[in-house]
Amino acid sequence: MADKKHILTYAGLKKYEDELQDLKVNRRREIAQKIKEAREQGDLSENAEYDAAKDEQRDIEARIEELEKLLKNAEVVVEDEVNLDKISVGCVVKVYDMEFEEEMEFKLVGSTEANSLQNKISNESPVGHALIGKKVGDVVDVETQAGVIQYKVLDINRVD
Repeated sequence: MADKKHILTYAGLKKYEDELQDLKVNRRREIAQKIKEAREQGDLSENAEYDAAKDEQRDIEARIEELEKLLKNAEVVVEDEVNLDKISVGCVVKVYDMEFEEEMEFKLVGSTEANSLQNKISNESPVGHALIGKKVGDVVDVETQAGVIQYKVLDINRVD
């Protein structure tokens, strides 16, 4: 089975590349030093520092592997080339919540970058999925666990 493509914005790609670089260059060196220091303490069978350092090393290597796989299968959305006629990954959407009568703004991103605290919603989330392909003026019905929410698309912009 082919690996899933990970849709990333350029900012998301940069963030993951920087994290990978930090893990490979800095964190690996730090953990190797911790393991060396723990070994110098003698008996490894009852050495909590050694065990903790080896666990941390395992976690770092797992994260490196995860990031390498993510980046290998990354599809980068170039925000400057996003078509603003309809909603797609890489754009900022302003919508009007018909029920609560309030405006909201979302940045549509791939699932790996989603962060509700920063109003970054995934193209695979119920709201993101419903918005994809819609145009300014469209009314969108979003199926949620709480029922159907209606949004009117007010504006589509590029990311600042």
